[in-house]
Amino acid sequence: MAKITFMGAGSTVFVRNVLGDCMCREALRDSHFALYDIDGERLKESAFILNTLNNNINQGRATITTHLGERSRKAALRGADFVVNAIQVGGYEPSTVIDFEIPKKYGLRQTIADTLGIGGIFRALRTIPVMLDFAHDIEEVAPNAWFLNYTNPMAMLTGAMLHATGVKTVGLCHSVQVCVESLLTTLGMEWNEERARNIRAHIAGINHMAWLLSITENGKDLYPEIKKLADKKIKEWRKADIKDKSGNMIRIEIMRRFGYYVTESSEHNAEYMPYWIKKNYPELIEEYNIPLDEYPRRCINQINDWKKQYAELSSDPHLSHTLSREYGSGIMEAIVTNKPYQIGGNVLNNGFITNLPYDAIVEVPCLVDGNGVQGTHVGELPLQCASLNMTNINVQLLTIRAALSRRKEHIYQAAMLDPHTSAELSIDDIVKMCDDLIKAHGDMLPKYR
Repeated sequence: MAKITFMGAGSTVFVRNVLGDCMCREALRDSHFALYDIDGERLKESAFILNTLNNNINQGRATITTHLGERSRKAALRGADFVVNAIQVGGYEPSTVIDFEIPKKYGLRQTIADTLGIGGIFRALRTIPVMLDFAHDIEEVAPNAWFLNYTNPMAMLTGAMLHATGVKTVGLCHSVQVCVESLLTTLGMEWNEERARNIRAHIAGINHMAWLLSITENGKDLYPEIKKLADKKIKEWRKADIKDKSGNMIRIEIMRRFGYYVTESSEHNAEYMPYWIKKNYPELIEEYNIPLDEYPRRCINQINDWKKQYAELSSDPHLSHTLSREYGSGIMEAIVTNKPYQIGGNVLNNGFITNLPYDAIVEVPCLVDGNGVQGTHVGELPLQCASLNMTNINVQLLTIRAALSRRKEHIYQAAMLDPHTSAELSIDDIVKMCDDLIKAHGDMLPKYR
């Protein structure tokens, strides 16, 4: 019987997906699910949903325990084989509000702000200390556990765990699984289960900026057809009324200009590069259909809708679940059974991508079995792709260094090297903005010197 500890278990829908998936896999049905959170109400809600699923689809075979607050954290982690991390430090208020509103005062606008940019930097700075506390407990009470990190900023948090602790860690995202589908459906090309079975895709790079290096169907290269259609579509969309534009224009334009499709959404990639959100070219926002302040809108909608959503879930006596696209349960099953499984995982580079730094976190094909998660060799990325990745890796590595050294200069340096921030603000304003953000975070950040 495996013990699976879920950190941030108040994320009820995600708990249902990941742990519900475990109940769909025979090797994991008898697991002990230890749910940990600091919000008692949300923890109870998640436990109720999971117990319902356990009774409905698992014949009650799993053991489910709840653990509230820091005093119960070691008990939740003790003896764990797997630790799933889905925390959000500071929540929507005050943290996300701070990440968006203070940069706005300097004229810096964002879309999601959870992975890169000034928002991603400060999300990492307040999250890394919490995760290192988790790591210290894991090293003491569950030294053999695998840590499956789903929290953003993915590369920064996974990197901090792998740079500073001995905990076996892999970062997991959803974007690799849906990359090909998003490309074909954006362009109006056919997509169905049969076609999906016949398509082979090779994807590697970094989280949220991994590259679809090749795409073939029954051995035929699909990129020429895709790029021809993309040229036609982008010209139409740029001239169209806002209601007729695609929401995925940035990724299509990146592919046209740099040769390869990128894994994460257009609203994300709009703020990872210096080309799109610009004070001096405000017309680009409408032209490329860029949703500024998108993440706060999503947060507000989710907060407002949650009570209704939970009422619907909790009142359904027949609540069920089928396997999702999340990698988590497949990884656990492969390690427990030694049955091989393939994922796109975030791991320490160690030469897998030869023209990116060894200490960077890269997203590459990984094989999973009884030995754990093992990255595979990719070789060189196309130079332009590696160059774009480096603009993000610079920020990631300096943010990790800032969090581990507690030195303000590295926070400033990370922000000064951020592509979007540096394209919009002067060095003096970047430093002032960082100081304002540090002050606004108060006790959510450790003391920096």
